[in-house]
Amino acid sequence: MEYETIRYNVDGGIAVIRMNRTKVMNALNSQMRAEITHAVGAAQKEARVIVLTGSGNAFCSGQDLGDGRASNLDLERTLRDEYMPMLRAIIDSQVPVIAAVNGAAAGAGANLALVADVVIATESAYFVQAFSRIGLIPDAGGTWFLPRQIGHAKALGSILFAEPITARQAAEWGMIWEAVEDDRFNDHWATRAAQLASGPTEAYRHARTALRESFDNTLDEQLALESRLQGACGQTRDFREGVVAFLEKRPAVFEGR
Repeated sequence: MEYETIRYNVDGGIAVIRMNRTKVMNALNSQMRAEITHAVGAAQKEARVIVLTGSGNAFCSGQDLGDGRASNLDLERTLRDEYMPMLRAIIDSQVPVIAAVNGAAAGAGANLALVADVVIATESAYFVQAFSRIGLIPDAGGTWFLPRQIGHAKALGSILFAEPITARQAAEWGMIWEAVEDDRFNDHWATRAAQLASGPTEAYRHARTALRESFDNTLDEQLALESRLQGACGQTRDFREGVVAFLEKRPAVFEGR
């Protein structure tokens, strides 16, 4: 696929997907959703970590309401056929996904960030559940992720009042991993991505699975799941390398997959 709404490149095991519709603050249209979905799929074979970020001064302003079809959208179909495949591609990724939030993340754009495994935001960024301003409820996974990350009270307040949450607030509330000074942001997320790209990919994948399934499991079910996943990790070359490196008192050199 030739990309027109995103930029995609892979270097050093890091796949960077950069939303690139700066005139509309990287708002999501059908083509961008399809291209993100495709790029995440391509990265599974080419990279050990994915970074999703935005061009210009915004991360993503959500659904493109300036699209001539916006007021006539079949929202249920659009969410089912376009948003869900994009979100599932990220959630089901075999490698970790970082959202590097470089500016405003609004509506579905905010929730697109929250779907990632790790969210790193510049301090000038903010998140806003803007849906009630146009008579809608949060979508793109917002009603699932928000209460699990920040609790019912803050999640509902952010939805009803649709007020911006600063990156610093988001970090303090546990909604994102960290907020970073603007002048350090690009170097910082690149360093974080390189760290994951050189790590034990299978262990990362199984850890993500264990945490996500823990919300629906009993303790005994979770202990059994941990046993199975740990058994799988124990069969990897990365585990053997990690043990040898520990005994030899040197940094481990993981192969990833």
